[in-house]
Amino acid sequence: MPTEQRNYEQASERTLRDELALIGDGDIVEMTNLQEEDTGIPGVIFISTVMGSHGPRVKYFVKAGRDQPSCSISIAGAPKILASSLAARDLNRAAPAVIDWVRLNRAALLRFWNEGETWSIRDVTAFVDSLRKL
Repeated sequence: MPTEQRNYEQASERTLRDELALIGDGDIVEMTNLQEEDTGIPGVIFISTVMGSHGPRVKYFVKAGRDQPSCSISIAGAPKILASSLAARDLNRAAPAVIDWVRLNRAALLRFWNEGETWSIRDVTAFVDSLRKL
């Protein structure tokens, strides 16, 4: 599916450090950074199980790091940008591919979001290996 170039509006985006600080002591969260060799997309896609009070989403980073700019993309039938702190050129370059990747892997990503905190390391590894690349 071809991606089109767009100029996306930038809404406020928390850093990963800020989001992790909001997790309560009793919350269990599984998370991982997927690299280009996992997704086919230059950069890093952060995935997690339910984290915070927002709905299912992934975060895209040009490079990994708790204080790096990022954008959040909903895990939905029609994925969309929820918020971004990326430079406009980075967002416009990456967002169409990340949206396509989320669409391609939606069912698996939702399963991880909703159930992944109970999975063993073998389950998480099998899940990551099953994700489809662009």
